[in-house]
This record gives sequence, C-alpha cells and structure tokens, in this order.
Amino acid sequence: MTIRLYDTNARQVRDFTPLTPGCVSIYLCGATVQAAPHIGHIRSGLNFDIMRRWFAHRGYDVTFVRNVTDIDDKIITKSAVENRPWWAIGYDNERAFNAGYDALGCLPPTYEPRATGHIPEMIEMMRGLIERGHAYAAEGNVYFDVRSFPGYLGLSNQELDNLRQPEGEGETGKRDPRDFAMWKAVKPGEPSWETPWGRGRPGWHLECSAMAHKYLGRAFDIHGGGIDLIFPHHENEIAQSQAYGDDFAAYWVHNAWVTMSGEKMSKSLGNSVLVSEMTKRWRPIVLRYYLGTPHYRSMIEYSEESLREAESAFARIEGFVQRVVEMAGPVEPAAEVPPAFAEAMDDDLGVPQALAIVHTTVRQGNSALTADDKETAVARLAEVRAMLGVLGLDPLDEHWSGGERSEDLHGVVDSLVRLVLEQRQGARDRKDYATADAIRDQLQQSGLEIEDTPSGPRWSLGSR
Repeated sequence: MTIRLYDTNARQVRDFTPLTPGCVSIYLCGATVQAAPHIGHIRSGLNFDIMRRWFAHRGYDVTFVRNVTDIDDKIITKSAVENRPWWAIGYDNERAFNAGYDALGCLPPTYEPRATGHIPEMIEMMRGLIERGHAYAAEGNVYFDVRSFPGYLGLSNQELDNLRQPEGEGETGKRDPRDFAMWKAVKPGEPSWETPWGRGRPGWHLECSAMAHKYLGRAFDIHGGGIDLIFPHHENEIAQSQAYGDDFAAYWVHNAWVTMSGEKMSKSLGNSVLVSEMTKRWRPIVLRYYLGTPHYRSMIEYSEESLREAESAFARIEGFVQRVVEMAGPVEPAAEVPPAFAEAMDDDLGVPQALAIVHTTVRQGNSALTADDKETAVARLAEVRAMLGVLGLDPLDEHWSGGERSEDLHGVVDSLVRLVLEQRQGARDRKDYATADAIRDQLQQSGLEIEDTPSGPRWSLGSR
C-alpha cells in the first residue's frame, strides 16, 4: 500500500513517505476572516478533510493544523468602513467559517491557531532571519531579502528578474522592490504590537511560517492550500522558513477553485455563493457531494444544474441505503473498502474513480434487492458505508442522521406520510384516480418522492 500525491514543488505525482513512520503532519492555510465564507472557500477545507480521512483509514496518526488569519489589510479596511473593531469582524467571520466546515461534515482540526496569538513566535523568527542576513528592518517595517535566498521562486517556477511582488500601502524603505514585508510599521488607527523594530503588525506570510514551526516543528509532511496561494504566499513561506533553518514541508498539495463563468469565485468579483445561504436551499450532505467528489485538482464550474445532478446522484445512493436498512435493520460499515476504491484513493486521492466504485456497488446492491437476496444486499451496503465514511458522505453517520432526535422526527414524518398514502390508496381502491394523483402530486410538491413497490408505497426525499 503506497499513497501517491501530486507535489506542486516536484511537478509530478510522488509516492508518499512520511517523515515519521505511521504519522502524517498536515498544515493547511485556512480562512482569512474578513467576510463570511462562500463555497469556494469551503472547498479547500473539504478536500483536505477527505485527505485526512483517507490517511486515517490507511492507519496513519494524523496531525492536522488549519490556521486562521485574523489580521490583514482587508480586515483593517473593513473595520474602518463599518466602524467596527477589527477583532469583532474577524471573530464573527471565524465563527461563520467554522459553522460552514461543520455543516459540510469537516472534522475539526487538531489545532486551529490564530495569527494574532503568535506574535512572539513571529518576532523570534524575524530576529533569527535578521541575524542570518536574510531580513532587514527599515522605517519600522521588516523585509525579507529575496536575493539572499537562492531557492526563491522554485515553487512557482518564476524568474526573479521578471518578478512583480505584490505590496501594500506604507511598505517604505525596501532595498529591492521584490523584497516582501514580514512586518508592517504601525499606521494611525490600526492595531499594532511592540517589537524590537517598533510597533506594527504581521505581514501576511510570516504567520504561517511561525505557526507551522510551533505546531509541527522544523519539518513536516504536507502543506496545503488553494492554487492561488502558490505565489506569493507559499513561495514566501518557503523562503522565510528555510532561510530560518527549517526543512519545512516535504510535499506541497494545492486544490483548484470553484468558478463561475470561468472566473474564480471571489468576493471582489461579486460572484460568490455564501455557504450560509446555500445550506438553506440545498441539503448540506448534497453540497458536500457536489464540492468533494470532483478531483481536488480540477476546477468546479458552479451552476444550479450541476448541483441538481449531484443531488440526483446522491439520492440514488441514499435510496439504496434506506431500502436495505428498511429490509434488514442497521448494517455496520465494512472494516475495509473494496480494493478498487482503495486503489483509486491511493492514486492522488482519485475521488471520481473511487465514487464510480460506490455507484457500481450500489447497482449491485439494488440488483440483490430486486432478487430478494438479503445477504448480498447487506454485504454491499456494508461496503458502501465504508466507502462513504471515507468521503464523509455516509447518510447513516451521526453527523448527518442527527442521532436519536432525528430518528424520532423521521418516525413522526413517516407516520404522517403513511396516513396520507392510505388516503391515496383508498382513492385508488374506489377508482378515484384523479384524487389519488392529486395526493401524489401534493406530496411531490412538498419535496417527497413516492414509489409504488410490490410491498406497498414508500417515500423518500425527492430531487429538486
């Protein structure tokens, strides 16, 4: 068994060899909390949640760190516009992100550090870089000297002579315009912290180097994030950390975007779809299916039609699960997933290929149900539950089922629906087909699908 991952730095799929046998350490660049999350934001957390689950299924002890950037230019700008404290904006949106992660079934990280909680670690790293000749203070700012680090731009494969470094207002005193800010001098009305070089606040990149060092040490296995972070953020992290003396990440894994009309989903383009609004219109498990089942390195072009297709596809899986449980009672997940599923997941987290195995197994299970082969249907459901558990999509998992309270509610709804179905059957017995059809239509308009089977009618949640 060898898991293989596409390493952005190597530009190829590589066999995964952990630094510590049996353990995996992952650092994921998390939310910058200037606004509530859209589904493009949540995709990254969801993709790495699936990675984490697969490593755990393969027997690894996983340490998963996902940071929160709670101070940056955008948060400060929004604070001034809304006349609200920067920390209040950050905290409200951090809670919104966590609500989104939870709604879509992402496991909580092992550690979730905030940037502003690690100022001492940043100061220590800057001091070390200045002493080593890789950084310098100027007019209250602290800059990294990119020419001092020969490996700079190796991740993004750029030429230094052609580089245009993004920079913010007030970044004065640079020796070279391509140098980047690790620390920004204080400006009137902005939050600041005391350092040996004057009061100021963190630059964007320093926080992740400092937090990865604190929680994962000088070397760790996997650094993740969206493809938009390759430059400048991840490139600058590598420069800071390795110049400081850390080996840093052994593998770099990046997920693609959710797009609308071919453009990255973003607040600035006004084309975002908030998670809080989407979960009012779509079941969260369907959103997870939609966002989590394409390959993590492929773009997702958002559309209502593609969401409806995802809903229908998941309904086929869910319908099989429900029918077997109705026939045989609770079925525990199998201890192992089918070999073809494991092979797909080992190959750079090939979720689309793995999902094809899920649907094939569902079809086999449905055939067994048709043939009244209870033993085979139960065996297929055990396999399906094992596979869906890896993907975080098992509808019988407590996260989605809601525990006993949800079962009680389902029982109440089931009783009410069956009462209506008895009225429909009575109309059919009287050959009053118009009334029977009207009852069925009303149930479907309420979001229920009615299936007439040899053992009587059964209901399920329908597609939109």
